[in-house]
Amino acid sequence: MNEEIQAYNNSLLSEEDQEICHILSREISSNLPEAENKIWHAHPVWFLNGNPIVGYSKLKKNIRLLFWSGQSFDEEGLQKEGKFKAAEIRYTSKEQINKEDLSRWLQKSKEIQWDYKNLIKRKGVLERLK
Repeated sequence: MNEEIQAYNNSLLSEEDQEICHILSREISSNLPEAENKIWHAHPVWFLNGNPIVGYSKLKKNIRLLFWSGQSFDEEGLQKEGKFKAAEIRYTSKEQINKEDLSRWLQKSKEIQWDYKNLIKRKGVLERLK
């Protein structure tokens, strides 16, 4: 695992939050072995060809798992986030993580992508890559 991501996970104050993040990072890395991962805007994020795909962050009361193209996945378990194509799910305990759902969403994150990498260059216009 990326040392920066490990340090991020370990820095969380709650043991439950740490465990949630350790599970998420392992599952994401195992389902997206070809993805680059790093701390981006202070949070763990995985990229395919420079395009952000999935990441997570600590919010006040939970851990948010965010899929940049998640609104296009057609999945009931994910909630719309923001004005673009992102969708999220929030966890307060490790028992809430359904690894089967997570694996399916991660597969879709490879197959369904919007071009966030060039969003600024295109002045806020998203184009579908896959």
